Amino acid sequence: MKYYNTKNWIGTLFKISKSETIKKLIYPIIFMTIYASLVAYIELTVLNIHENSFLKDLSLIYSLLGFVLSLLLVFRTNTAYDRWWEGRKLWGQLVNDSRNLAVKLNAILPNEDSYNRNFFRKSISYFPHLLSRHLSKESTEFALDENYNELHAAEKEQHPPLSLINMMMNRLIHLQKEDKISTEQLIFMDKQLSGFLDVCGGCERIKNTPIPFSYSSFVKKFILTYVLILPVSQVATVGYAMIPLTVFVFYVLMSLELIAEEIEDPFSNDENDLPTEQMAQNIERNVQQIIYLKPKND
Repeated sequence: MKYYNTKNWIGTLFKISKSETIKKLIYPIIFMTIYASLVAYIELTVLNIHENSFLKDLSLIYSLLGFVLSLLLVFRTNTAYDRWWEGRKLWGQLVNDSRNLAVKLNAILPNEDSYNRNFFRKSISYFPHLLSRHLSKESTEFALDENYNELHAAEKEQHPPLSLINMMMNRLIHLQKEDKISTEQLIFMDKQLSGFLDVCGGCERIKNTPIPFSYSSFVKKFILTYVLILPVSQVATVGYAMIPLTVFVFYVLMSLELIAEEIEDPFSNDENDLPTEQMAQNIERNVQQIIYLKPKND
């Protein structure tokens, strides 16, 4: 995710990011320039169509189509942003659950029980990294070092986050059977472990449920049809200035669609996606600060 100063809007205007839509639309923009130029040449030079021609009546119909298209694009971008924001809220919940569970374990487990304290310290820290990797379906910057070797088996399972939560729950049940923690304390901590799975399930729902293909395809076809009609209906009024205007309208409309496509899946490690790995590193630091590995000095 790209961070920027929201108040420095002048600087934002002149910054070019890696995900700028103009890079993805360069060839369609060239095609649209050629198309608009041909339409303008044919209407103005070959057919000699003037402003008072029958094409002037198409402007009213074209305005109505523009209104309908604007509603579609508003709904499209709002839906995509809702998915992005829901993903951010889920990871915010993961941050809170990780801290809460670490605080509870730090208070419940004896200071001298370094084995169990170390296990939960590492497993809670490792879960967000594992979830980030699971959602992106590709390697992240986080490298599994020797501190996490005993948890490496979870990464090889079919569903790594679920496997790790299963390991943590089994450890808590084992501690309860050994009377190291009470049943009330086990129930007390179950809420956060369940919260981990709720976050994982919510993120998977966003990841595995894209916008229906028919809707996305319809919006693209509508945009293309709208832009193709634009020079035909407006050249007689605007003249050759319709060429850059057509290209500009095409760029704006298709950019909105591409931005919506990018942010509707916030876990793909693109520039505008959620910084899940950075949030995972923050969780790891918080958990390591909360759960002490050595007895605290009174």
